[in-house]
Amino acid sequence: MLPFRLVYHPGYDLDLGEHVVPGSKYGLIRARLLEEGPARAESFLEPQPATDDQLRLVHTEDWIRKLSTGSLTHREILTLEIPYSRQMADAFRLFTGGAILAARLALEDGIAYHLGGGFHHALPDHGEGFCAINDVAVAVRCLQRDSSIAKAMIVDCDVHHGSGTAAIFAGDQSVFTLSIHQQNNYPPHKPPSSIDIHLSDGAGDCEYNSQLRAGLRLAFLGFQPDLVFYLAGADPYYQDQLGGLNLTFDGLWERDSLVLEAALDRAVPVVISTAGGYAFRVQDTVTIHVNTAQVAAEALERIGWRRHEAL
Repeated sequence: MLPFRLVYHPGYDLDLGEHVVPGSKYGLIRARLLEEGPARAESFLEPQPATDDQLRLVHTEDWIRKLSTGSLTHREILTLEIPYSRQMADAFRLFTGGAILAARLALEDGIAYHLGGGFHHALPDHGEGFCAINDVAVAVRCLQRDSSIAKAMIVDCDVHHGSGTAAIFAGDQSVFTLSIHQQNNYPPHKPPSSIDIHLSDGAGDCEYNSQLRAGLRLAFLGFQPDLVFYLAGADPYYQDQLGGLNLTFDGLWERDSLVLEAALDRAVPVVISTAGGYAFRVQDTVTIHVNTAQVAAEALERIGWRRHEAL
C-alpha cells in the first residue's frame, strides 16, 4: 500500500484523436496502480476545478476569459498546439485544482502524487506547448497566499525546459526553479531558471544523474524550501517521440530517487506531478510514471517523514 495519497479525476483523460499527447495516460496510470496493488481506490482523491480567483494569482483576466469562452485566436491555438474544446478547458482547471490539492496533501503526508499536471510552458497571458494553465505556479501562489508555505522549489525533470515556470518566477526570491532538460529541444526561447542544466543530445543515465545530483546539491545549499514540486516527466526516456535523451527505466528510477531523497533527507515534503511523456508505446510512459510512485513509497518508508514545526 502506498504510504501517501494520490490525486486524480476522470476529467483528466482527454480524447485528442491522433495527437502525440496521450490523453488517456492518466487513467491508465491509475488502473495500473490498482491492478498491481500498491494503491487502493480509497487512496485516490478527486480535486475541485480551480476557480477564477485562484487562476488570477498567475494568469491574466483576458487569458482566463478566453479559455472560459472559447475565444482564443487562431494564432493562440497554434501556439498552444492542442485543439480547443470546452472539455479541454475544463480539464486544465481540474489539473490545476489537482495540483493545489496534492500540494496540501504533501504538507501532511510528506509526499503526494498527482496523476497529472506539470504544464510548465504556460505563461500568464497565453498557453504554449500543450500547456494552457501553469498548474504548479498557481498551486505555489495559492499556498503562499494562505501562508501554508513561504518558499517553494520546483525541480523540473521534463525533457523540455520549464520555460513558463522560469518566466513566471523570474526575480522572485521565494521560489527556486531548477530545470534539467535537453538543450536542443522545445522551446526555442528558454528564460533562465535559478539553475538550468542544459544537456546535449543523447545524454544517458550516467551523465543525466551525475548532473542532476550536482544541481540538487547546489540548489539546496543556498535555498531552504517549505515544499518541493517535482515534475517527474517520462520524456527523457530513450524511446520518447518528443525527446532526444537516452535514459532507461533504471536511469529514470535513479533520477526519481535522487530528487525524492534530496528533499526528504532535509525534511522537505514533495508533491509529484507526472508532466510529459510521449513514448512510442504508451504503456512505457505509464510504466515510468508508475515506477515513480513506487520509488516515492520506498523513499518515504526508508527515510521517514517529520512535519516541519513551522507548518
